[in-house]
Amino acid sequence: MDAAHKRKRPDANEDGAGAVDLSALEAADAVEVLDLRAAKRLLLAFERRLRDNLEARMKHPDDPARFADSEIALHAETDRLRLLAGAPDLFPDLVPLGLASSLSSLLTHDNADLAAAAASLLADLTDSDDPDDLAGLHSLADALVDANALDLLVHNLSRFSEADPDEAEAVHHTLAVVENLLELRPHLADLVCDRTKLLRWLLARLKAREFDANKQYASEILAILLQDSPANQKRLGQINGVDGLLQAVAMYKSRDPKTSDEEEMLENLFDCLCCVLMPMENKERFVKAEGVELMIIIMKQKKLAYSSAIRTLDFAMTRFPPACERFVDVLGLKTAFAAFMVNLCASQLFWDMVFQIPVNKKNRKESYQEALEERVISLIASLFGGITKGSRRIRLLGKFVENECEKIDRLMEFYTRYSERVKAETERLDSLDLDDLEMDEDERYNRKLEAGLYTLQLIALILGHIWHSGSIMTTLEIWMDLKKWKERKRGLRKL
Repeated sequence: MDAAHKRKRPDANEDGAGAVDLSALEAADAVEVLDLRAAKRLLLAFERRLRDNLEARMKHPDDPARFADSEIALHAETDRLRLLAGAPDLFPDLVPLGLASSLSSLLTHDNADLAAAAASLLADLTDSDDPDDLAGLHSLADALVDANALDLLVHNLSRFSEADPDEAEAVHHTLAVVENLLELRPHLADLVCDRTKLLRWLLARLKAREFDANKQYASEILAILLQDSPANQKRLGQINGVDGLLQAVAMYKSRDPKTSDEEEMLENLFDCLCCVLMPMENKERFVKAEGVELMIIIMKQKKLAYSSAIRTLDFAMTRFPPACERFVDVLGLKTAFAAFMVNLCASQLFWDMVFQIPVNKKNRKESYQEALEERVISLIASLFGGITKGSRRIRLLGKFVENECEKIDRLMEFYTRYSERVKAETERLDSLDLDDLEMDEDERYNRKLEAGLYTLQLIALILGHIWHSGSIMTTLEIWMDLKKWKERKRGLRKL
């Protein structure tokens, strides 16, 4: 999920709550260049309207007719403040005058329309792709955090009713503000989840069966919060988040998303699931929630989530023997090795009519196959690492004896292909003048990893496990394949 990507609500229209009214457009014509003096006037006018409205509400709390006019005027002044979005360089001068604190107070307004207008305005003010605007945006973001705007925004997520289209729009704008602030200050990911109930709201929102733009946006925000935060990964696990994510992806175990947006949401859900499986305690929760069984079902259905299910199993079983044992116990080996053996690009007819595994239109089939191969190889390596003895180990090794050791032949095919790729990259790097490229040994190693070194090491590891299993048949098959491909045992040992 690209955190820098700013989305627009697809059902928003020109008459929506986030639209700029005619008075704001007229003001834009009147002020061609918004200087600091004009910006101060806008802010002071807004604060005056806000103060007048609060006073009217306090004087006539039981008579809305007595403060209705002041709220209309306040709404108009809020729309006029959108002009500030074109001058972020003025934010450092406006923040000390109360820009952030005044807008934060508007988020708490009893009138949900005004709170929604504040969220819409903040979404505009905190959104910019121009690097020159960063200094101003940072000053505003820091001031908003100091004014507890994050807490208020999250509170409003539960306050707004998405049954109302205008308030659904307000939820979308609120999520946009959260995304913008996280992009500006990534460290806020831990802070907002520690201080608010944002994780709980996002999890509940993703459990809804109906798909809409806000559900998709919720999946993006959750992916951002989990991506680089072990603390948030643990927090989500503690509030039953592993089970919640499994419920969300289970809706697609036997059907595909209907639109590209829904497809993107499904990818986000699996990204979240893989992130949350990083802590060991969440791997245990995954196994207890029958996540292994669900991923196997998804693989068997061969729908769009096929490769994502394999990736999730790989995360779950890495350095966690209980997940590997459960995988073998629920007959996952047959499904995993079916993926290991298939050549998705071998036949168009095979692709379209037999497996029917969808491929993202942006990627070529070769790219999809390569990613799938690497995940399956990693999964099998995890199985060997997690299952070291007993009947499960015998069943795993037995897969390489079936059908005249065809899986060893397949493994050697992978070994040769990845070995050639890594060798070609190594020779290419050796031919370059690394001093001119300013490439150190770490960068050189990373280039080899990108060429497939890590997968090659996993293949060698699997071959090592099979070689030392004590089976004469598999040992002989590996020896014959090594001779066929003109490889040496010392090459495997080196890897």
